[in-house]
Amino acid sequence: MGTTPLHRLTWNPEIMQTLTSLNKSGNQAVPFLKIEGLTKVYPTPKGPYKVLDGIDLTVAEGEFVCVIGHSGCGKSTLLDMVSGFNSPTDGTVLLQGKAITQPGPDRMVVFQNYCLLPWKTVFENVYLAVNSVYPEKSTGEKKEIVREHLHMVGLDEAANKKPGQISGGMKQRVSIARALAIRPEVLILDEPFGALDAITKEELQEELLQIWEDHRITVMMITHDIDEALFLADRIVMMTNGPEAKIGEIMTVPFDRPRVREAVMEDPRYVQLRNEALDFLYNKFAHRDD
Repeated sequence: MGTTPLHRLTWNPEIMQTLTSLNKSGNQAVPFLKIEGLTKVYPTPKGPYKVLDGIDLTVAEGEFVCVIGHSGCGKSTLLDMVSGFNSPTDGTVLLQGKAITQPGPDRMVVFQNYCLLPWKTVFENVYLAVNSVYPEKSTGEKKEIVREHLHMVGLDEAANKKPGQISGGMKQRVSIARALAIRPEVLILDEPFGALDAITKEELQEELLQIWEDHRITVMMITHDIDEALFLADRIVMMTNGPEAKIGEIMTVPFDRPRVREAVMEDPRYVQLRNEALDFLYNKFAHRDD
């Protein structure tokens, strides 16, 4: 008899029940974030180029989802359409039942390259975001929001420094503080720790997980790091290769929260899940150069 993959054994009906939340009227259940039939086609001189083909995914409020796959599988394109920076050719992205058609403060993105204004201080970079989203608040209130979120990521003493005066890890902390300061409903992370050294990367993973535990914001995160995904995520969405990429498998991560890295890595299920993800990426959907 064949062996059922571990991530299929761990799926629980109760998890399925969490994939919907009540809308404001309380009369009808609607998914928190629903991606339905999502397809993206770009025109090229050689004809239409289909990047994504029929993506269906439902994300629960407060869920942490990681998306993994080889370069060119459309991960960033998918998250660009959740953020509103890009529009689908077909299909829809719905947040609490409303179609996403443009960027908005209810969805904030943290990029790998930080996207900080180099002539502004750490405090000023975060303040710009707060000021744009909360123009009705007093200056004192806005400054307090900035201070609160810089403290959250451990940057009190760096508030008056400019990006060129701080490390890469600190820059990414500023980006995370800026995103969280406007209280988005969905936090979108595009390989936020990919450019950092291993020690700083692990530190920020721990900090991100603690912030998520405290606030339970909904997170969608792109990563190439299977270990990172297994440590952070509730589910891992594994993409097939592009073009015409689809969702190949969705892995449920069974480790209890709050998570301790050593306990996760010593769990025998960790090795099996890691091997299943590696098998998907490097055997079932190995990236082959033509």
